[in-house]
Amino acid sequence: MLNFIKIHICTIKLFRNSLILLLIVSTCSAHLDTSERHIHKVEIDTKGLNFSITNDISEFAGSKFIGKEANDFLRQWNLAGMTMSIVKDGKLVFAHGFGYSDVNAKQQVTPGNLFRIASVSKLITAVAIMKLVEKKAISLDSKVFGPKAILKDPVFNSVSDKRLYNITIRHLLAHAGGWSSSYGDPAFNSLVVLERTGETGTATMDSYCRFVASRRLHFEPGTRSSYSNMGYMFLGKVISTVSGKSYEDFVVNDVLKPVGITDMHIGKSYQSDRRFNEVKYYEAEASPMIPSFDGSGTLVPKPYGGNPIELLSSAGGWIASSMELAKLMAMIDGFRSFPDMIPQNLIDQMIENKNFRGPLGWKVVKANGDWIRTGSMAGTSAIMKRQSNGFSWVVVINSSSWKGPRLPAYVNYMMGKIEKKIIVWPKHDLFKYVPKEL
Repeated sequence: MLNFIKIHICTIKLFRNSLILLLIVSTCSAHLDTSERHIHKVEIDTKGLNFSITNDISEFAGSKFIGKEANDFLRQWNLAGMTMSIVKDGKLVFAHGFGYSDVNAKQQVTPGNLFRIASVSKLITAVAIMKLVEKKAISLDSKVFGPKAILKDPVFNSVSDKRLYNITIRHLLAHAGGWSSSYGDPAFNSLVVLERTGETGTATMDSYCRFVASRRLHFEPGTRSSYSNMGYMFLGKVISTVSGKSYEDFVVNDVLKPVGITDMHIGKSYQSDRRFNEVKYYEAEASPMIPSFDGSGTLVPKPYGGNPIELLSSAGGWIASSMELAKLMAMIDGFRSFPDMIPQNLIDQMIENKNFRGPLGWKVVKANGDWIRTGSMAGTSAIMKRQSNGFSWVVVINSSSWKGPRLPAYVNYMMGKIEKKIIVWPKHDLFKYVPKEL
């Protein structure tokens, strides 16, 4: 019996140290639907944050108050679950999940659960661009479209609006590329893009290239700003073209993994393809079904088939835990308490907020030194906030609310109450947490 125990312990150690695991979802991820139970070959870092930190590890004297605020918030807005990570002076002092990752299975959210982060993805894309700028592979003023630019696709040899050739990387980062949302958001209307280009089936980036080449811009690039998801989709194509890798491969292997962020991925459009440690997504009650993005005419719930998550990738397709988002934020916050992953001059470029030169990646940069990035799509609401006083946080929710884009304001209010109430925070740094060996 003793020998059996020794062998079992050795097996567990080998399992934890393995980087490539064959995960049988029916045994390792019991929360998946029966229809989703199939073998996944998934690369994971078993010593990474998402597989090391559990809800109990960050418990401290203030946990009860945080838990009450979080659970009251979920009940008030009829939300399924959320994940929260708090950074103080460069240290991850609190990471916790609240509510359910799967309502039917009553499976609770954990700090390591992955959530769709919607437009928070833009901050990841902006950091990847800055890494290429740091390597001098591009500059922020490099032209994007045309025979003498980065994207030399033949479709750009002749375009309807010559101003397309004036668009720079900086313009796309700052939502100043020349497209407005006057006629809707093309990124979330891929069926319309197909209609305008005379195509059928499922839209691709080639579809979007044909679309912008055949359309007039709404304004001169760089003269004003209008929020553009499509612009960030093209930034993903820029990154792929310049790096010679797929967008996701470059970001994962050249940007995130070198700094110890090992469990961020481009999400999938359908529930059956969700990652084994990813939550389920829930719409507000009585939300209508919509036509699938694949052009089949099938009516689907908006979170699962309503939008092409893989195509949105660089604009809104990433899935991540709040902990790893918090680590990314701590590495681009300009504070000296945690090593930054890009030079200070590029961090300064990202937060410049005048003459349509920024902010780049961030949604809002305030005069008081607070930086905010939000994201929202069907079934998801995310907000991350870097505060000038060193108290920063990430909250991601797996449900839509009737409050819609105003929900982050209420999240911000909740986090303000938590910051004001709790005076003494733990001294530990969960970024450096190492599980004890068995």
